[in-house]
Amino acid sequence: MTYYNEHSKVWVSVDVIIFGFDQSKLKVLIGRRQMDPGRGEWSLYGGFVGADEGIDEAAERTLYDLTGLRHLYMRQVGAFGSVERDPGERVISIAYYALINVKDYDDNLRKEHNVEWVDYNQLPALYSDHNEMVSKAIRIMRQKIKTEPISFRLLPQLFTLTQLQRLYEAVLGEEVDKRNFRKRIKDMDFIEKTELIDKTGSKRGAFLYRFNKKAYNEDPNFKL
Repeated sequence: MTYYNEHSKVWVSVDVIIFGFDQSKLKVLIGRRQMDPGRGEWSLYGGFVGADEGIDEAAERTLYDLTGLRHLYMRQVGAFGSVERDPGERVISIAYYALINVKDYDDNLRKEHNVEWVDYNQLPALYSDHNEMVSKAIRIMRQKIKTEPISFRLLPQLFTLTQLQRLYEAVLGEEVDKRNFRKRIKDMDFIEKTELIDKTGSKRGAFLYRFNKKAYNEDPNFKL
């Protein structure tokens, strides 16, 4: 027996907004669309939900297909379902955003999929409502970064305080007072200073820090 024959069918897809951080800039991974409609337009990476998978599973599969990385930070942004959003068919898309360390991403895989890291502030017009998806993801990130240590997903394991500050500024879209920022950071037990020094920026160098997940889990009352 079949059901719901009196109702029209719709397609369900997922689109993944992949953020990275490099050269003090927040980046988004985008590529040229490889199918009609919209072939050749700049687009997020996505795909249709299979009949045998949930939407989270589809998003995880899509993210893995593009990056080759597992266990990444990924959260749902929301559903986008305006009637005219896709001229091909009636398609409802569930958008997710993911955070990765650019250095962890195999550049050969990037070239294979023909995608590019583009500065968030210089994003071109994207296919359909993909710019809207990115904007909503940024709004969510700006709230999350103040209350959860998601910033460390975008940084290497060892980082300088300057790198951390530049990341916050890139996500928040505004300058951060250096003195107050460093005072707050140094009060956080889960951000550990190491004895290692990064000398790439100056001869004197800067101490490297790391995120201690165990210390954070013991006292997660984080607020910047």
